[in-house]
Amino acid sequence: MKYLQGRPHALPGHRTPLAGHAARHFLFAVEAGVATVTLDRPERKNPLTFDSYAELRDLFRALAHADDVKAIVIAGAGGNFCSGGDVHDIIGPLTQLDMPGLLAFTRMTGDVVKAMRACPQPVIAAVDGVCAGAGAMLALASDIRYGTARSKTAFLFTRVGLAGCDMGACALLPRVIGQGRAAELLYTGRSMSGAEGERWGFFNALHEPEALAGAALGLARGLADGPTFAHAMTKKMLQQEWNMGVDEAIEAEAQAQAICMATNDFHRAYHAFVAKQKPQFEGD
Repeated sequence: MKYLQGRPHALPGHRTPLAGHAARHFLFAVEAGVATVTLDRPERKNPLTFDSYAELRDLFRALAHADDVKAIVIAGAGGNFCSGGDVHDIIGPLTQLDMPGLLAFTRMTGDVVKAMRACPQPVIAAVDGVCAGAGAMLALASDIRYGTARSKTAFLFTRVGLAGCDMGACALLPRVIGQGRAAELLYTGRSMSGAEGERWGFFNALHEPEALAGAALGLARGLADGPTFAHAMTKKMLQQEWNMGVDEAIEAEAQAQAICMATNDFHRAYHAFVAKQKPQFEGD
């Protein structure tokens, strides 16, 4: 893993902590089971570069094997979330690439979304201000989104002559806000306001800008204190059942729940209930 040098290779069942990992192209910290990813180029509204795309992909892949991370918050610095791909560092160079190079790039950006959805931890996006292009896709790929009234979310690919189908947008966005609303945003590239995003179900809740980080972190800490093995199963089933019929989904959930019933957390919850105490979950 290019940006995680010095760490053991991730093998099946291998777990490795990420506390103390030093990110190169954004801020990263782990505290009390919560990892915080902060896009940190506020002077340009936190755009992504070739390097930051690749590092995000590698980090989320590594998070799948992190034994000290139970929930994840992704945010932006300086009152904005992310303005998308950097015009100078990405868009300009893309006009000089051949087709194999272009395909390598678009597959890499899609791999960021795949890695976010494949990591077992719930991902919470704290979206303030500008949330555009690839930034909108990072928010969309998250499990839960908190916004502010001044959030401006735009899937603006069509405004630079591209299709609105970037990074899984045509699969994910209709499932979150509905087909017609998604089609409008993807065809026009217009900005969706915070209030509109909450009304349409893109945002789970809106918060005042100064309270946004605390709200996202509070939710993440609550999830991190919960039955994290079960949370990972919930995330897996939310994704897996998209391609199932109802009968298949019911059977898959029967198997998933039976697995969770064999965990120590399930037994802890029962004994805590009997003792009229709050269960202390450990994720096993």
